[in-house]
Amino acid sequence: MIIGLLLLCLVPLGAFSFRRTSAEMAQLSDARLAEAAHTIAAIIQQAGVDTFVGREGILVPVRKRSEVRAAGDVATNESVVGFQVFDRQGRLVLGTANLMTLPATPDDHSAYHDLKKQHHVWRAFSYVDPASQYVIRVADRYDSREEIVHALWLEHGLPFLLGLPVLALLVGWAVARGLRPLASLTTALSLREPGSRERIVLPRAPLELRPVLAALNEQLARQEDALERERRFSADVAHELRTPLASIMLNLESAMETVDLDEIHDSVAGAHGSAAALAHRIEQLLALAKLEVGAASSRPVAVDLLRIADHVVDEFRPVIEDRGVQLAFAERSDAVLVQGYEPALVALLRNLLENSLRYVPRGGRIQLAITHGRQEATLEVIDDGPGIPVERRHAVFARFHRETGSRGEGYGLGLSIVARAASLHRASIELLDSPLGRGLRVRVSIPLVCP
Repeated sequence: MIIGLLLLCLVPLGAFSFRRTSAEMAQLSDARLAEAAHTIAAIIQQAGVDTFVGREGILVPVRKRSEVRAAGDVATNESVVGFQVFDRQGRLVLGTANLMTLPATPDDHSAYHDLKKQHHVWRAFSYVDPASQYVIRVADRYDSREEIVHALWLEHGLPFLLGLPVLALLVGWAVARGLRPLASLTTALSLREPGSRERIVLPRAPLELRPVLAALNEQLARQEDALERERRFSADVAHELRTPLASIMLNLESAMETVDLDEIHDSVAGAHGSAAALAHRIEQLLALAKLEVGAASSRPVAVDLLRIADHVVDEFRPVIEDRGVQLAFAERSDAVLVQGYEPALVALLRNLLENSLRYVPRGGRIQLAITHGRQEATLEVIDDGPGIPVERRHAVFARFHRETGSRGEGYGLGLSIVARAASLHRASIELLDSPLGRGLRVRVSIPLVCP
């Protein structure tokens, strides 16, 4: 490709240069003809016109190339140039022998013209001497001009033609040497074990390949992290779904083995409860899976946290009233806007409230506060439940983690969903002591612009 591109560029440039060189050589040769004509006119004027009056044409002998070579002299190409001098009546006064058969020209002004003699075409310049009125004609053959141009191009073009194959070999060697690290990279990738976390290192990697290696190692690390999360998630799901499925099977087997209607009713009710618990657990697992790919399927948009909070509070109002929980939510008239993913923010707030409702005692208190700063919005959920000891707060965001003595139908996924939703927004989560005397205070700080 490189050689082809060179030819694609150099051939048109060579053709253009050839035309320009030929035109310049023609102009130069024409200028030499004019200069020779003026020189002959000056010699005639110096010798005197009367010197040539009444004489027959004086012929200047011209040797052919073969004669010059036979004599051992330096080749002068004198047979391809010549001159003629005509008087006022058109009679030849002086001239070279090689132009004898060329007729006189009755030109009354200086001009260039072409003349044909036998098989050759001559380029002639006729000059009318204003002092003697003699017509001086100087000519050279076109084939001699072409020989000069061809010799010039042979001298300059032959090295290029001979060097092009050598250039192709050198370029091929240079490209192969430059691409050798890619072959090493291909070998390293083909030998890489699945699941390996070792970085790909190429000794003496060229500067152009180092950013590719860095990006490739980073991408492989992210893929391994994603695969590890998926493997861990699949194992956790299989483990967590085993218990409700086993409970459903046991209840159904008990119902099938008895004829007592009360026992059948209790067994079916137990199976129904386990199925409902299983459905809820699957719903949470699906919500967590959706958050894993949420950022890849949509772009961040402006989301009003107050509107989300109103929606989530209305959703939990029947549970709040049934438990007799006091929920304090200071509504504001102005919107609190952040750039983010609305489904993820809804899941974040829903799971925070659900977690508080699960642990606060009947008649307990929950406070929801949303504030707006210059660079971030803050969302706080405060309760007076049992709280979480400081030394165990770092572990509660792990999937399927449940605190000892927890109540309700939780599966340890709520705070994991909260953590994932927060990471999508580069938000920070703090677990603090509740100002209500006991319980937990969860503070989520969300940047106003999602990265």
